[in-house]
Amino acid sequence: MAQATGDPNEMSFLDHLEELRWHLIRSTIAIVLIGIVAFLMKDFIFDTVIFGPKNMDFPTYRFFCRIATSIGIESAFCADELPFTIQSRTMGGQFSAHIMTSIWAGFIIGFPYVLYEIWKFISPGLKENERNNSRGFILIASLLFFMGVLFGYYVVAPLSINFLGTYQVSKEVLNEFDIGSYISGVRTSVLACGILFELPIIIFFLTKVGLVTPEILKKYRKIALVIVLILSAVITPPDVTSQIIVAVPVIILYQASIYISKFVMRREAKKSKKDVKPI
Repeated sequence: MAQATGDPNEMSFLDHLEELRWHLIRSTIAIVLIGIVAFLMKDFIFDTVIFGPKNMDFPTYRFFCRIATSIGIESAFCADELPFTIQSRTMGGQFSAHIMTSIWAGFIIGFPYVLYEIWKFISPGLKENERNNSRGFILIASLLFFMGVLFGYYVVAPLSINFLGTYQVSKEVLNEFDIGSYISGVRTSVLACGILFELPIIIFFLTKVGLVTPEILKKYRKIALVIVLILSAVITPPDVTSQIIVAVPVIILYQASIYISKFVMRREAKKSKKDVKPI
């Protein structure tokens, strides 16, 4: 049998896989436990959170209604109720929706712990100075994620629900949405925005490994702007105001990512100069 060589403390590929497996198991357990709590809080999760954007007393609708009233224009945000109903068209539809919603609630609420487990897995492979420079990663990434979740829930989801819930090709067609379709729309808005708000963190690490530079981000800024506007047009009602409301935070995040990339490049350049020893 061949003798093992190299650092005795160095982990093999299978050891890394085993370590990753336990991090994933712990993350899954945390999500399931939080999901069980969410499952038991059915009334709050569904009546208050999930179906909140369906009611016209939702804060977003009241805000836009006040703006419309103050400038003297009529607005769909001032209606008494949204003209659609939510139905379950399969025997297990409501139970399945309850289970899946609880799991996704567990993931969203437990996101900081999932990040913590990811960090515990990758941090041993980093140099000490890299670990020091990455302090606050979990806190900042979690804050950005929850900011995105709140933006998706209070802005993107209600704008989409209000538009799609009132849209009709003909008065002959009634809007009767399946519960799975409705929950999927809310979930997609929330998770997509949560992940999208992680852009500065992603750019930070991509810059660290040399895959992204400020020049690349500047070069494709116009293309990124067009993509953002197209996405805003897809997920929001077809009016300029709603598209701007969604597009502005994303553009700000992209611009912030350019500054973050510059900061990382500048710091790496200074570090390289310090590492160069005079002959």
